[in-house]
Amino acid sequence: MISIVLAALAGAGLTGPESPTECRLAAPLAPEFYVIELVSTRRIPGSGASTGTVDVTFAPSPFGVSLTENGDYLRDLEINVSNLRAPDQGSFVVWVTTPQLDSIERVGVLGDGTLRGQVRWNKFLVVISLEQDDASTAPRWAGPIILRGMSKSGAMHTSAGHGPFETENCASYGFRE
Repeated sequence: MISIVLAALAGAGLTGPESPTECRLAAPLAPEFYVIELVSTRRIPGSGASTGTVDVTFAPSPFGVSLTENGDYLRDLEINVSNLRAPDQGSFVVWVTTPQLDSIERVGVLGDGTLRGQVRWNKFLVVISLEQDDASTAPRWAGPIILRGMSKSGAMHTSAGHGPFETENCASYGFRE
């Protein structure tokens, strides 16, 4: 494979000591419909003006698409948060969960407002909570939720929550109509 790429580069006039011996693709940008908007819950002081996004892209693979051992697509997450004041104590921890909250996985600690991670579900929620520590061994969040968002695929649901059946508007989950 590398020899084919190098032959193509040589055919393009890229030879000599400055010719690359390795090709790296730039990290792909997430299309608009793969961007999750994070919505503040305003549960702690200093978090009301915070905003964020999660860029969702397919994890790179030499075979085109990365899969888990179960055959699920593996997606890369890039979490970016702004206007979130650093906590006096504790850490902001990012979690992903299925919409039913039956499977929860810790992504990591949100450091300077950016974190990268992965998710293996098609429909999922992103939850950022304030934890007493880094929650590295916790099975789920225990502290208050600061920001949350839902994957666009999670917006596909029945109309039972709309019109005469409406009990809670989708906007309360971060979707705008």
